[in-house]
Amino acid sequence: MERFAQAAETVAARSGRLEKIAGLAEYLRQLEDDDLVAAVRFFTGRPFAARDDRTLSLGGATIARVASRLWGFGDAELRAAYRATGDLGAALGKLVRPPSAMTLLPAESLAPASLARIFDAIADIAGKNANARREAGLERILRTCVDPLVAAYVVKIVTGDLRIGLREGLVVDAIAQAFAVAPEAVRRAVMASGDVGAAAAAAKRGTLADVRVAHGAPIGFMLASPISCAPSYPQLAGNAWTFEDKYDGIRVQAHVGSETVRLFSRTLNDVSGSYPEVTRALADLRCEAVFDGEIVAMRDGRVLPFRHLQARLRRKRLDDELLREVPLTYVAFDLLAVGDALLLDEPYVRRRARLATLVPSNGGISVAPFAHLGEAADVNALFEAARARGNEGLMIKRADSPYVPGRRGKWWYKLKRELATLDAVVIAVEWGHGKRSGVLSDYTFAVRDGDRFAAIGKAYSGLTDAEIAELTRWFLEHKLPDSRRRINARSHEIPVRPQVVLEIAFDVVQKSDLHESGFALRFPRIVRIRDDKPPEEIDTLARVREIYDAMLRRESGDLLAVDRQPRRRSH
Repeated sequence: MERFAQAAETVAARSGRLEKIAGLAEYLRQLEDDDLVAAVRFFTGRPFAARDDRTLSLGGATIARVASRLWGFGDAELRAAYRATGDLGAALGKLVRPPSAMTLLPAESLAPASLARIFDAIADIAGKNANARREAGLERILRTCVDPLVAAYVVKIVTGDLRIGLREGLVVDAIAQAFAVAPEAVRRAVMASGDVGAAAAAAKRGTLADVRVAHGAPIGFMLASPISCAPSYPQLAGNAWTFEDKYDGIRVQAHVGSETVRLFSRTLNDVSGSYPEVTRALADLRCEAVFDGEIVAMRDGRVLPFRHLQARLRRKRLDDELLREVPLTYVAFDLLAVGDALLLDEPYVRRRARLATLVPSNGGISVAPFAHLGEAADVNALFEAARARGNEGLMIKRADSPYVPGRRGKWWYKLKRELATLDAVVIAVEWGHGKRSGVLSDYTFAVRDGDRFAAIGKAYSGLTDAEIAELTRWFLEHKLPDSRRRINARSHEIPVRPQVVLEIAFDVVQKSDLHESGFALRFPRIVRIRDDKPPEEIDTLARVREIYDAMLRRESGDLLAVDRQPRRRSH
């Protein structure tokens, strides 16, 4: 793991994309097969393959406790190290004690493959004293970490937070460079197998063409670039386009097999258990395929607003009454694979044509309607028609577009209207991730409620790198003490002086117990920094209630009538 850690440091120190790829490729081509498979998985920030839904079940508190027991540091030392780095791995790396200070000397050396085997053992632990046995496995790992840099990166792998500015796409490019193969071939193998490690091994052996679709292994979602309503749309010129409604639901990738159905969220988490009626409807298709689509709440053929669906998301246990109250439909709008064939490179209209042959509308599943109208279509009229149908907006997709996971570009656009904006004050910040791991880029913001500030959401996007860097310096100089704060591997808010005002745009405001304001904003993003506005003049909680009430009034009268009508409860 010493070589892994040094390679990670090399990648982190290089700012350019090509330099990062070259540094990682140089390391990868030196590895034996087992170490190669494990190392590339680790470089994507995962202890396991993407298709593997196992977890280590080792939280930040557990990691800190085991490390403290092993290396003999106190809470004050850990807090100071964390404040200095904003990263649990880097903080613990500073606290590693030399072997002479340990009760026992390290019993084994650590390499990517041997670390992966210990991870396998920890993930498979269940039953009596499972937590204690997992801690023992973690202690076995940390005992080998006599080098501070190795300790830092081992903890980063355990927490899934490498923070060296390396996305999976760059890892794929590094594999291609290391073994002189086409990046597209590696990327295709990763998407088909759901395992960047397996793709790396195939690239080294020259067997990328033999990799087949592994149903149940999630594929990254293709993303759309947002555009605003305008009199004309020059970005559509020169190409043929298709138009479909943008649904106000939950984006879900459905893997339908001969015996099982698995549903994956935008974060590639398995959410099959939350939507039993959807999995049953998909199982009736009797095919092997991978679909992209949206789960929506639907009643009488009309999509309900997202707040209806939110009632399902908040409930951990489902009963027959809830299933009747919020009926769900899976609306499929793309087809990614059929049998062993991956369809990502086929044109969108061809994928759509094949989709229509597989999915009959049966109540629990349907195909999203779309129109192939070309660049001369009246986009704004189509947008208003979609809104009149109760949907969020319009999707505009090039007829010849491939399916490109994880990327925004000029193939797909989404057109929707923001609900409103709010001026809010930042009350807490967190260190960012990936290329923003060294700056405070995650902001918790609040509105005014009398003499206090009430949190209403978090925003991560919208500012330039220069603005974030400037705000980072300011926030570090204006931190507030908070003795209740605990070290956490995944989230560590730093309370700050409430002075920076941001204008926040959002799509929906909904009631929520998550924030003390009692509301949450859906898809919040930063419009600008309001240097011209003091915290005393930000929007109030009363204003949020006004926006919420106005949103409900704008919903069509028939939906409101259905929503307000008393329903019989089953006894």
